[in-house]
Amino acid sequence: MPTFVYRAVTKTGLIVKNRVEEPSKQALLKKLKHNDLTPIDVIQTAYRNTGVRKQKRKNTAPNSEVMKYANTAQVVNRQIKKLSTIERINLYLTKTEKITQKDIKVFTQNFYLLKKANFNNIHALNTIIESTENMTFRGVLEDILEGVESGENMYTTMEYYSNIFPYIYTNMIKVGELSGSLTNSLEQALAYLEDTERINLKLKSILIPNLIQFVLLIVMLLVGTLYAIPAIQGVFEELGTKDTLPAITLWFQDFINMLIAYWYIPTGIIAVVAIIIIYYVNTPKGKYSFHYFKYTMPVFGKLIYALDFSRLMKAMHLNLENGMRIQEALDVSKNVVKNYIMLSMVENAINNTLIGTSWIEPFEKSNLSSSMTTEMLKIGMQTDLPEMMKKLIEYMDIEINNQLERIMKVLPQIVYVIVGIVLIFFVLVVLVPCVQVYMGNFLFSAYDV
Repeated sequence: MPTFVYRAVTKTGLIVKNRVEEPSKQALLKKLKHNDLTPIDVIQTAYRNTGVRKQKRKNTAPNSEVMKYANTAQVVNRQIKKLSTIERINLYLTKTEKITQKDIKVFTQNFYLLKKANFNNIHALNTIIESTENMTFRGVLEDILEGVESGENMYTTMEYYSNIFPYIYTNMIKVGELSGSLTNSLEQALAYLEDTERINLKLKSILIPNLIQFVLLIVMLLVGTLYAIPAIQGVFEELGTKDTLPAITLWFQDFINMLIAYWYIPTGIIAVVAIIIIYYVNTPKGKYSFHYFKYTMPVFGKLIYALDFSRLMKAMHLNLENGMRIQEALDVSKNVVKNYIMLSMVENAINNTLIGTSWIEPFEKSNLSSSMTTEMLKIGMQTDLPEMMKKLIEYMDIEINNQLERIMKVLPQIVYVIVGIVLIFFVLVVLVPCVQVYMGNFLFSAYDV
């Protein structure tokens, strides 16, 4: 049985902490709430083999006793005092075992293969749990298994672990379970994880080296302005030369000195602007505007929209193939996207189906979908929509790959331009005065030659 360490708040505001054994995280949360405790965090720490005879625990009280006295400060003190050094080390090590994207990918791949082999969900989850080495992730899978055994869908428990399973991933599983095509949904979820990983690796390979160069140039620029330039000025003043440093060097030096002297002013301005932006983005209007910007931003906007639209079409295709009507398919499939613009278009499409007009119209009028995609959907409505959607998905996969290739060509050029501008500025501000000193021309002016 898994072991949990929890912190919770009593009605009087007292924070209590304890280490207990429960069948699942959800069961522990229910018990805490039933005893008027508000959970702060619950961390799974260890597991016991159910085949081994359980020994009486020496360092913690039984659950009933813990809940009985949870409203007093003695609970925290008693549990902390009775934890040995070895137990503290083990607790720390198990707490730091994080769930990675690789764990989720391996789980999805294994689950997909087992479903293809006609395993039911309970059998598949049991098989995967036995081979899962990450103890934290194993506890999550056991929670999912318990939910499935009690008649719940997998996505219901996954939604609780939103910090582990991505929003889109969870809703892909949801679409598969509701439409009866979980195997196909798992295949799509696996493709989503692989595509995300591939895109992230490509972006990192471009951005990280250039970002390092950019940071190094900025550091060299600041160090040169703060140390090298004053040293050169000291040489000029000591020799009494009439030559002066370049105007841009003097300007930038004054600018840096002013920033250092009045650092709190730009810091305050940046903090205020950041707070205003964050506040605005969290308002309904601000969120809508920010999500619209995601679809229209330079370089990445079209790709982000294409990815969301493709996921929506893939989910709809699954639902339509399993006999859902267009309205139901739209309603279930909308969960695979998170962008408010796309969600508003889907809601308008659902409303259009209710009043008997075209559900494709909102996507067409948005000016975000290409004419090719909307025309293919219109032809599908007149012929065989699921079959046409299958062709549309294939077309969009090719288009997404083409857009990604274009971005991979354009992005380095943009980064090179930014780094190049900083490099030129560094040369003008720092290197030109250093060359002046090296050439020694200022000595002629110093000796009136």
